[in-house]
Amino acid sequence: MIHSRKRFDHRDYCQYLLSSQQNYTLTNYAEAVGWLSHDKVNRFLRDIYLPPRTLWAQVKDHIVSSEQGFVVFDDTVLDKQYARSIDSVRTQYSGNAHSVIRGIGVVTCIYVNPETEQFWAIDWRVFDPDKDGKNKNDHVREMLHNLHHYKKLSYRAVLMDTWYANTDLMLMIADLGKLYYCPIKINRQVNDQDIRVPYRPVKDLCWSKHEEQEGKRVKLKGFPTDYKLRLFRMPISPDRTDFIVTNDKTRLSVDAVRKTCAVRWKIEQLHRELKQACGIEKCQCRIARIQRNHIACAFLVWNRLKALAYQSAKTIYQIKSAPLKSLLSKELKAPTIAFA
Repeated sequence: MIHSRKRFDHRDYCQYLLSSQQNYTLTNYAEAVGWLSHDKVNRFLRDIYLPPRTLWAQVKDHIVSSEQGFVVFDDTVLDKQYARSIDSVRTQYSGNAHSVIRGIGVVTCIYVNPETEQFWAIDWRVFDPDKDGKNKNDHVREMLHNLHHYKKLSYRAVLMDTWYANTDLMLMIADLGKLYYCPIKINRQVNDQDIRVPYRPVKDLCWSKHEEQEGKRVKLKGFPTDYKLRLFRMPISPDRTDFIVTNDKTRLSVDAVRKTCAVRWKIEQLHRELKQACGIEKCQCRIARIQRNHIACAFLVWNRLKALAYQSAKTIYQIKSAPLKSLLSKELKAPTIAFA
């Protein structure tokens, strides 16, 4: 809470994101505080620097790691469809909107403990190739290298979306001595024969009953000659079938692979809660540095909410709305504006 005339820092802005229910603008922040001007808040967020490592500094002592842990990568788009002057906004595909929209892309990384079913946000990057020349896969490789060599978390496997199922990243994970499970596109070129035959799209492969249950050994085009992977065919709905590849050589069933891949949806939960409870896409400032600092603070707020949720066995939404429910109860007992 900000007290009158005290020096404020990013933790005060995080408190604002935590306490506010719908309006996350700097104007609303300044009005709520009372003694700050919008311009002063704007200058403050413009001049500070909150890199992704700020998130790790906050969460590292709270993570309960596991030798069976999962590292999950994915990206989300912060909707800025009506913004014409905000830096870092670009036209890109949004899985949430199922279309191409204007927004800020954010690549995220979470750590999942399958034994406790808890997860934590541990890293993020803004996708802005015009500024840094990096694509989404570059960001994932950078985060994975940092996690493995500096964060030194225990984990067994990496989960990721189709977008990241490229040769370089999968070989990097294997070189680190870790497993990966990832879906591939239906037109990905594969060879399921032990002889030299033309590659063909994975959707055109034939499957025996045994292979339907335990997968088949395949070689993906572009991989080393003797590098074989396990491929699983997983019907999701009458009009959708996923194809999952893994370097896991243990005896696996399609049901076991399906269960493992389901862990990846926790990162979708992160993205939804960041948008609905932390206001991550509500910042209207034009300057890229302010947008990045706002994103950093939203991640810090999410981890705080998640920690409270784990402690109280409640959801993030229950914790977030508790002050509003308390206020409503007080207003009904003693209305500020009386109807009668």
